[in-house]
Amino acid sequence: MLKELQVEDNAPWKQRYRAPYVVGSQIASLDPTKGILADNRSGTLQWYAWDVPSNGLQQITDTLGGHSSYLTISPDGQWVYYLDDRQGDEIGHYVRMLAGGGNLQDMTPDLPLYSSWDFSISRSGNRIGFIAAYENGFHVYCINVEKDDTLTNLRKLYSSPQLLVGVLLSHDGDLLTVMSSERTGKPQFSLLTFDTQTGEKISELWDGEENSLEVMVPSRLRGDPRLLATTTQTGVETLLIWNPRTGERMDLSFGNVTGSVRAFDWSPDGNYILFRTFNSAVQQLYLYNLFTCETIPLRYPDGTNFAPYFTPQGDEIFSHWQSSTQPTRLIALSPRTGEIMRTVISAGEVPPGHEWKSITFPSSDGQIIQGWLGIPDGDGPFPTVIETHGGPTAVQANNFSPGAQAWLDHGFAYLTINYRGSTTFGRDFEQKIWGQPGHWEIEDLVAARHWLVQQSIAREDAILLTGWSYGGYLTLLGLGKAPELWAGGMAGVAIADWVMSYEDSAETLRGYQASLFGGTPEEKPEQYRLSSPITFAENVQAPVLIIQGRNDTRTPARPVEAYEAKMRSLDKDVEVYWYDTGHAGSITSVEEGIRHQEIMLRFAYRVLG
Repeated sequence: MLKELQVEDNAPWKQRYRAPYVVGSQIASLDPTKGILADNRSGTLQWYAWDVPSNGLQQITDTLGGHSSYLTISPDGQWVYYLDDRQGDEIGHYVRMLAGGGNLQDMTPDLPLYSSWDFSISRSGNRIGFIAAYENGFHVYCINVEKDDTLTNLRKLYSSPQLLVGVLLSHDGDLLTVMSSERTGKPQFSLLTFDTQTGEKISELWDGEENSLEVMVPSRLRGDPRLLATTTQTGVETLLIWNPRTGERMDLSFGNVTGSVRAFDWSPDGNYILFRTFNSAVQQLYLYNLFTCETIPLRYPDGTNFAPYFTPQGDEIFSHWQSSTQPTRLIALSPRTGEIMRTVISAGEVPPGHEWKSITFPSSDGQIIQGWLGIPDGDGPFPTVIETHGGPTAVQANNFSPGAQAWLDHGFAYLTINYRGSTTFGRDFEQKIWGQPGHWEIEDLVAARHWLVQQSIAREDAILLTGWSYGGYLTLLGLGKAPELWAGGMAGVAIADWVMSYEDSAETLRGYQASLFGGTPEEKPEQYRLSSPITFAENVQAPVLIIQGRNDTRTPARPVEAYEAKMRSLDKDVEVYWYDTGHAGSITSVEEGIRHQEIMLRFAYRVLG
């Protein structure tokens, strides 16, 4: 039975949204007293200059609705860099400002507006590299940072019509490595390395058809051109060290360690690699000693660590830790054991929540799918929400979700699944959806529903779909392709028509979309049609809610407007709530997130009577 709808201002679920939490942090490698940190203490996501010894914070961004761009601090701690966009639309120019705040300096005034996911500054601080996507292509640029901190000699090193991502500069700034999809036209990458002075391509690393490489971390040692990368050659992500100058490659082996491997950092003395594994979406951190070949598991509380890194002195590991019931805080781990030494920046206190547990179930073809399940108080079966994460190249881990806890507070069971296309479950699992987005993901969603009913967890007549971004897309598609199974659907920043989305998206998304489909809408018209929710609008039986940003270039507004118009012409039950900012609006603004969750709760209560 549903509990009374909690709409009062101090409702526990609203308290969880309003609890301050840490989103990200960096320390200047050449001045460990200086850093930057992002959190939501102001009510919106903003960045702060961070005095590391005292933990003093001084706000340096004041972006309306929250700051969605990621900031990078220079190694000397003097400057911060980010993409200055137009109210969260992720299109603009890279800028820099003094780390204590101040006027913005446009770094590329002579370039057209561009979208970009990739920015890198060398550990020595002498060079900056980035990828700018514009005019139907991806362009790799480099800028010199002189000793007097002036920026000189903006130059283009490389261009491609195919997707380029993952720019990485060597310690000394003389080499720049990018991930290129040119060999396959799919999200399978080779590594290209360029001389940053001459633009000459000096090497390429490729593991052949169906395999993919990804840059991770450069060496922290002066004069060392090596970098850490992952390969899928064995069927799951494994680590390797590559020297682009000599071509020397060392594939790392970690004994009995199993699961998808990914590197986070390289110790300042060059002796240790900090990496993680994922097994069924459960994370484990390790240290690897490059001289003794010893693999050391780190001990820490259950939960998930995001973007951990060695402090410049190497005496601690700072990590952003969270769990299903605790929001993200910055903690210091022992570099020998991984045990928590102290809390560096705490998160706000939250009301007690319901812990998630990892579950598995078979999909229609026998593939085992993993998910995280939360059960409310009382006896089932319960009304149930099934959520799908964004991406699709992501993994849902054991992390804090105030939205999930809001459903559980109100008596809903909650399941979030790692559908086909998710990362860390192996190469074949991730690549299963390539060329036909939407098919296997919906098979996995339907299987999740059947499992919930069979386990007497879910009421068969009270199961709702939800998700944001790619998860919003799957919500709309599931409502159209398996219409009889759902009581309703709540889609956030969704893709409703892949063709329109391709036409209106930023260049970065166009490149990714073409690689995911194996071609553009002109090249793959039938698959774009079959993968689009608008194609199946006439099948939809359940009420639909969509929450969409007007200023979004990842999931643009026009396809949702067309979907709403078609649904209304078919006399379908559809609601659309618009907000003014971009793709991350629910994340960067606390009160916007609360509004969106309340809209979904009211919708669910209406649908279920």
